[in-house]
Amino acid sequence: MGYRTVVMYTEIGCFVVCVAGWILVCSTMPTEIWTWSEVSGIVLTTSNYFSNLWKDCVSDSTGVSDCKGIPSLFALNWDIHMCRALIIISIILAFFGSILVLVGMKCTKIGGSEIVNAKVTFAGGMNYLVGGICAMVAFSYYGNKIRSEFDDPNYVEQKFEIGVGVFLGWGGSTLLVTGGLIYSILAGREAFESSILNTKSLATPLQTRSPADSRASTISEISSATKTTRTTASNAYV
Repeated sequence: MGYRTVVMYTEIGCFVVCVAGWILVCSTMPTEIWTWSEVSGIVLTTSNYFSNLWKDCVSDSTGVSDCKGIPSLFALNWDIHMCRALIIISIILAFFGSILVLVGMKCTKIGGSEIVNAKVTFAGGMNYLVGGICAMVAFSYYGNKIRSEFDDPNYVEQKFEIGVGVFLGWGGSTLLVTGGLIYSILAGREAFESSILNTKSLATPLQTRSPADSRASTISEISSATKTTRTTASNAYV
């Protein structure tokens, strides 16, 4: 199996990994259980409280749940706005990364030359990598906030635990970072090698001859001209 085939299959595998990570990050947006807490008394009065970045919900032991959207954006803390922005940026970057990677991969043959495809693939990998880092920062900050409030003995409000949405986000962002890093390494190396080969191929015809070579070439040309003149003169005499 050649090097090109190995790179092609690696790109396909990374594309599947990155798309799966992007889907997981997108799935955290409608997921309601980012945080959850159970308040239990007797069986009939057990209540579960859970929320995400967009709304708060409550359910009872009968399975009936009710959700309420956050009424005011300006009343939220700055960290919630930061997490929202980072996750949305991650989703957008990963989407455009998928488009760039589809254009630049070796198996699609949509782009132009090898060096152009490598540069496009490198750009897509960087989109995946930056998007995964943004999502990782958002989910990690949110999860660490829940943990610190739960472990703080001076925190008197209701304490919550980390929900499934944060774990999905961690998994998706890890896949994006891993796939984007592999894409960036492969495509960056290929673009660098292709640019070096192109530079060498362009520089080869422009190489100048040394003075010794020029002198030898001039002497050989003069000798050839002299022989031609002698031959012409002898033919004319005959």
